[in-house]
Amino acid sequence: VWGKTGSKIYGPKAGQDYLDNELRFSLLCQAALEAPRVLNFNCSKYFSGPYGEDVLFIANDWHTALIPCYLKSMYQSRGIYLNAKVAFCIHNIAYQGRFAFSDFPLLNLPDEFRGSFDFIDGYEKPVKGRKINWMKAGILESDRVVTVSPYYAQELVSAVDKGVELDNVLRKTSITGIVNGMDTQEWNPATDKYTDVKYDITTVMDAKPLLKEALQAAVGLPVDRKIPLIGFIGRLEEQKGSDILVAAIHKFIGLDVQIVVLGTGKKKFEQEIEQLEVLYPNKAKGV
Repeated sequence: VWGKTGSKIYGPKAGQDYLDNELRFSLLCQAALEAPRVLNFNCSKYFSGPYGEDVLFIANDWHTALIPCYLKSMYQSRGIYLNAKVAFCIHNIAYQGRFAFSDFPLLNLPDEFRGSFDFIDGYEKPVKGRKINWMKAGILESDRVVTVSPYYAQELVSAVDKGVELDNVLRKTSITGIVNGMDTQEWNPATDKYTDVKYDITTVMDAKPLLKEALQAAVGLPVDRKIPLIGFIGRLEEQKGSDILVAAIHKFIGLDVQIVVLGTGKKKFEQEIEQLEVLYPNKAKGV
């Protein structure tokens, strides 16, 4: 995430975007479209070489929302990728890629796509009034729109605030919720290279206390397997329940319990959690 530059993926620090994000993610989309045609993928003993043109692109959130647009304008218009499809997956609708409407020509797209990006809201960032909205275009131009659970799909079309002003667009195109899954090989506790103690279903009860103690030591909390240890991993914002988390911690942190919070987000939540460390040095730990 921080890399050699000490920066983050979307900006030099949390809450601040790089000024050239449109260019950066536009290039990502174009590279993703070219990759299956030219890269030699040696992914199994049964296949090697470029995938070719019969592929399904899964575009995730606003950062890759230009893929269906470039697919149509740069490739299919020239007889390439005629059978390719795009599924647009929404992980967090709160982040939509809203930019100044005057930026549309920078995307190198025909005027026929302008309407898919056109968006008006009441906010003054990055400019007041009319904007382009990458996520709106991704929704309208993709073949299917999906999200990370059936419940979230229902939530997004339930109200303006839940769909963050894209609820009408989603109701028009429809959205399917598919429960988030995981790679059971990579996330296998019996072989996970990041855990010091490996375990399976038969040894989990012996291994978990040891791993708990290792975590307590790593974050500087008193090492005691008998103390309840509560963990939170997520973006620090209201959508993730961080406001509820901070309010709740005050009520039970005086008890014999430890809390580890991993995440960044809104400054007010970061500061409140950091303050908890000062008040209760042996109970809370923000990482």
